[in-house]
Parts: sequence; C-alpha cells; structure tokens
Amino acid sequence: MPPLTALLLSDGKPGHYHQAEGVLAALARLRSLKSVRLEVRRRLLIPTRTLLQLINAGAPPALVLWLGYGVRPLVLPAVDVVVSAGGETLAANAAAARLAGAPNIFCGRLRRLAPRHVRVVIVAQEGLAAQPNHLLALPPSPIEARRSPRPAGSPHLGRRNPPRLACVLVGGNSGAFTYSVQDWTGLIAFMHETHCRHGLRWVATTSRRSGPFIGDALARMAGQPDSGLEQFVDYRTAGPGAVQDIFAAVDAVVCTDDSTTMISEAVGAQLPVVAVRPETSRLEEREREYRDFLAHQGWYRALPISQLGPDSFLAALEEISPRTTSPIDELAAALRQRLPELICDSTAAQKT
Repeated sequence: MPPLTALLLSDGKPGHYHQAEGVLAALARLRSLKSVRLEVRRRLLIPTRTLLQLINAGAPPALVLWLGYGVRPLVLPAVDVVVSAGGETLAANAAAARLAGAPNIFCGRLRRLAPRHVRVVIVAQEGLAAQPNHLLALPPSPIEARRSPRPAGSPHLGRRNPPRLACVLVGGNSGAFTYSVQDWTGLIAFMHETHCRHGLRWVATTSRRSGPFIGDALARMAGQPDSGLEQFVDYRTAGPGAVQDIFAAVDAVVCTDDSTTMISEAVGAQLPVVAVRPETSRLEEREREYRDFLAHQGWYRALPISQLGPDSFLAALEEISPRTTSPIDELAAALRQRLPELICDSTAAQKT
C-alpha cells in the first residue's frame, strides 16, 4: 500500500505537538507514514469559541482557516488524515479535515465543538470516554520504552533497593501551581541528601515554564562533583526533546505535578513516577481525575515538596508498579478499529 500522508497541525507548544507526534507514531505501526507539519497561530482578535461556533454552524472551512489563522486553502497538501492537540488548533483541525475530505484525530477536550466534526477524540478522563467519537487513552507520546525489562523476581524499588539513577523533570508555574524559592531549594536539598544517603545519581531537565531560579540552581549543582547531579539538560539552551535518551537510562522519575505531559510520557515509558507538588497548588477537576486514575493503576504517586525526603520518596516507589505494555501499541490497535479506512488500501479493495 502507498504510505499514508498525515497533516500535523502545531501550535508550537511541545506539550501539545508531542501528543500529535504520538498519534503519528501509533499510525506508523499500522501503515507506512509520511507527515506534513503546519504551524498554526490563531489570530488574537478572533476567539476560539467564535471559530468553533462557525464550524458548528456549517461555515465554509476555508473561511474559518483564513479568518481564524490566516491560512489559505492553497497551502494545505492533499492528506489522508489530520492530527493535532491543544485547543488553539481545534477549529483548524476540523476545517482542514473537512477541506481535505479526510478523517481527523484530536487530542484533548472538544469544548463547544460538536463531536461530529472530529472522527477520533483522544481523552485521558474516564468521565469523557462515553461521549461520541471519544477514545480513552494516555495522552499520546512518541517516546518509546527502550530499557531492558527488569528480570522476573528482581527486588522492588524502594528502601531496600534504591534506584541507581533517577531523573527529575522540572516544570514550573501555571494557573494551578505556584513554586516558591523554598519549594525549589527543598527539591535541590532532597536530591543531594538522597545521593549522600543512598548513592542515588540524578539527571535533571527543565522546561519552558521552569524559570531562571531553578535553572540556575541546577546548573550550579551540576558543576559540583559531589552533588549527585550527573547530567543537567537546561531547556534554555537545549530546547525540547531530551527525555527519550534519559528515559532509556534511568530507573525512576521525579516529576513536578504541574505537567500532565511529562507525567504521561514517563508513565508511558514504563517508569515509576513520583510527582511533587508545591505548597500552592490546586488541580482542576479533570486533572485531578486523571491523577487519580494513574494512582489507581499503580503507576504514579504524589507527594508535597514539603514532605519530600529520601524515606518518603523510596516508600512511594514501593507502592508503584510501572506499566509493562506500550501505549503506542495500544493506541495503534484502537485506531485500527476506529479508522479502518486508513489501514485498508481502497484501490486494492475495489479490485477485489
């Protein structure tokens, strides 16, 4: 069969376009794939809700693309499927799919868009899964688990068997989370103390929201030979995309709880995840539901930074049983059922 051509619409946010890339990774399990990437930026004067109302009302898709994003239909290639994530891309996704006459996949909530405009809506909240065209799955990620599986009968990670190498994924302030200097210094102190007491070595990364204080503190820590911080990937200079190789090397993950994407990527990479929360934090209901789902599955535990220490961290690891299956494979199997026309060569089907 000829390869599928997929249009990936990106809003430029790594947490969103990585999810769309995860969908492409799943589609590539089913059929050879080539992708075209298009950056879309919503015009500030046109609210997303207005664009969604236009889609629901049956407005010409070319009008929605031009009015909302400044995109003319002539720049859109002929494609077999349209994929995106993030609310800012939702109207563009529906309009581009309609113009192309192709099925579309969106990662996230539809907000006020009618479900008929998206063939597959990938959501992480069980409460949304029963809605039309919705599919319950981890937020997709293109990251593969490349570590050797733990031998059967090997001791569980915890106080009697501390990990040898772990990573810290640092997010930052958001609408629901505010990190203080005390929170960041507590995290640094925890890393150093765990190294001193248990020999645990660390790898750390920051993100676009981390801010200069924690970035500078980790850079200084990485420059101290006895700190335990073996490698520091500074987002300010390295940009996104460093965790694939890190996940292949480490035994466990500490992640700030503000980033659903980072948590999901680590869980999907079949690693135990201990999330840490600042004193000032307030999860939205849908995010709380998702964290509760991860905890119920045994893949994730959360601790306040104020209670974070070597003992509490290792005790949390003892309660975690990481995933043993590939989320990419599972998503591919679900998409095979939801979008069979992408897997079947229509030309060959007509001949038979």
